[in-house]
Amino acid sequence: MFIVEKSGQGFGASIRGIDLCDELSAETVAALREAWLAHHVLAFPEQNLSDDDLERFTQYFGGFGHDPFIAPIAGRQHVIAISRRADEKAPLFAENWHSDWSFQARPPAGTCLYGKVIPPVGGDTLFANQHAAFEALPADKQAFYQSLTAIHSAAGAYAPEGTYGETDQATDRSMTIRPSAEARATQTHPLVRAHPETGRLGFFSTLGYIVGIEGMAQEEAIPVLRELAQWQGQEAFQYRHRWEAGTLVMWDNRSVLHCATGGYEGHDRLLHRTTIAAFSGEHHEAA
Repeated sequence: MFIVEKSGQGFGASIRGIDLCDELSAETVAALREAWLAHHVLAFPEQNLSDDDLERFTQYFGGFGHDPFIAPIAGRQHVIAISRRADEKAPLFAENWHSDWSFQARPPAGTCLYGKVIPPVGGDTLFANQHAAFEALPADKQAFYQSLTAIHSAAGAYAPEGTYGETDQATDRSMTIRPSAEARATQTHPLVRAHPETGRLGFFSTLGYIVGIEGMAQEEAIPVLRELAQWQGQEAFQYRHRWEAGTLVMWDNRSVLHCATGGYEGHDRLLHRTTIAAFSGEHHEAA
């Protein structure tokens, strides 16, 4: 049906022997989902996808997630461009660890990112396995974190005063970011959650989109979150994806954090992205 090649980095795998321009059978989709849950990040190299193909593939795994604060590309509702011009001077987009849109009531289950224009150097995407990060802790630390409920918000990024707010709008950024006062809203999720499909415990999101801990004063909560953030992203839990044009990567936002890296100054970079909605049976009760 297809070939699964492990990354050799602890998690992550490449899928070969499949053309995502073709319609996939229910059996193939089920097998891909099994591989996705096992490896958390799947890369599909040597694809030649249109936006129609990208949208069809996304929908095999659920509905489209809601992507706030970034405008979709022309003629599409669910495809956004992750772009940077060769001469762009704006700060790098998404260079901090995060789980996509964790500040939503029902954050997306996954993200699909397709490489269209890829620089010859730099631009790797890093992923950090949050099941492994949780399991590597001693039992008392695990119990402490399991007792906490995190407060999530997009304010630091997308509110008018945020990183991509009014000040950023005056830069030469190529992406169409739409800051809004709506980003100041908050949403709670357990800091440690059972994965809704596998049941495996892991951390959900990190400092940045997590702005506090329910029932804990900020002067106590922020040091806790900073210490945890340093633990969550360490190299022992990482998979580094090196991009090639024509590669589609899908990752599980319920299992991993991710962040962008630079190092491609002087080169254009363009990827198209969709998100996979949380499926209907997904819930977020405390583990």
